[in-house]
Amino acid sequence: MPPMSHEDDASYKLLFSAPEVVRDLVLGFIPDAWLHSLDYSTLEKMPGSYITDDLRQRADDVVWRVKADGEWMYLYLLIEFQSSVDAWMAVRIMTYVGLLYQDLIRRSEVPGGKRLPPVLPIVLYNGDAKWTAATDIATLIPKVPGLVAKYLPKLEYLLIDENQYAEADLAELKNLVAAIIRIEHPENEQALLALIDLVNELLQGNAELKRTFAIWIRAVLLRQSKDSLVLPKVQDLKELKMTLAERFDQWARNYEQKGIEKGIEKGEALLLQRQLTRRFGTLPSDVVGQIAGATAAQLEQWGDRVLDAASLEEVFRP
Repeated sequence: MPPMSHEDDASYKLLFSAPEVVRDLVLGFIPDAWLHSLDYSTLEKMPGSYITDDLRQRADDVVWRVKADGEWMYLYLLIEFQSSVDAWMAVRIMTYVGLLYQDLIRRSEVPGGKRLPPVLPIVLYNGDAKWTAATDIATLIPKVPGLVAKYLPKLEYLLIDENQYAEADLAELKNLVAAIIRIEHPENEQALLALIDLVNELLQGNAELKRTFAIWIRAVLLRQSKDSLVLPKVQDLKELKMTLAERFDQWARNYEQKGIEKGIEKGEALLLQRQLTRRFGTLPSDVVGQIAGATAAQLEQWGDRVLDAASLEEVFRP
């Protein structure tokens, strides 16, 4: 999968800035009864950029909090946008969780005497290569005996690898994140159009999120085509579907026409070979190759010369 463009990157992050998408991520892809019991109508997006003590800004994350047993629990989403695997993701996660806690303390959201809120670090990976990076920072540090072992860090993140889910399993889910994964790897053009209809159905009454999906799908298609696909900017899923359907129909007509033209050329080439063989005997292999690679105009010109030419050389003269 090619690296995401700036537009693709921004639209992908925008998708996961919608509470409906975060809810479907948890309910559809994290098998945990307690998490499923939470009230996701309480989801609240938190600031996702932190200023570290050395004044470097971090803005690589999407952070949500949700009420749990009357208290806030933070769902910390770090979305991996690149196609390559980050071997040091566990280190990044530990840093980001620390920055989140530091920011909560700085903004006085952890009153004195209270404990820090629990954090669920999630890495959503949509690259093509198998994820091989450690999911726990403890595995990146060699084991040592004695006192030092007691103080080694341990922090694990939850990896959701899109490659682990089969199309058939995803198709059974009426879930926005399942649709996102399927749209990134559609089986064919008609399947993509059907997926756009599915998202449109799931988002009835949510015009803004429909617009976000339309922008994201367009960005994905442009990235996957390496910008060879020409698509106007769209603001609506129905508009996007109509535009794509027109493009797909045009491609099909072009493909069919090229097939017809290729078939005609092949027939003309075989006819020319038979005519030349009857007049001049078995054809040298280089002549056969020349005929096979000829254009329609060349075949027509050589065919006109067959009856009057005294030799093969005369047929193929410049």
